[in-house]
Amino acid sequence: MKGYLFLTLSIISEVFATTMLKLSDGFTLLGPSLAVALGYGISFYSLSLCLKTLPLSLAYAIWSGVGTALTVIVGIMVWNDIFNLYSAIGIALIIGGVILLNQGDKNDKVADSNAEVDC
Repeated sequence: MKGYLFLTLSIISEVFATTMLKLSDGFTLLGPSLAVALGYGISFYSLSLCLKTLPLSLAYAIWSGVGTALTVIVGIMVWNDIFNLYSAIGIALIIGGVILLNQGDKNDKVADSNAEVDC
């Protein structure tokens, strides 16, 4: 559970940093530029902490997939990025992939626990 809390913090800070990257105007504005460094610093530190309890493949897939989907949503809401059928399908595929990866991890844990009982 603690791993997922750190993963959530990592995702939120990564989306924040990416948003600040847009606002930094190519690192020409000091405030947003510092916020980029802070956001990515928190994100990677939190990601490293979540990896103490979560598998790398699962954590990274969730981090990148959910971060990408949330960044798309921020772009649409804040900067009026285009949202169309392709965007919707892309977000759905990302979320579906994360769900499948998470489900596969749960199935492996059940199989491992059943193997221990059989021994």
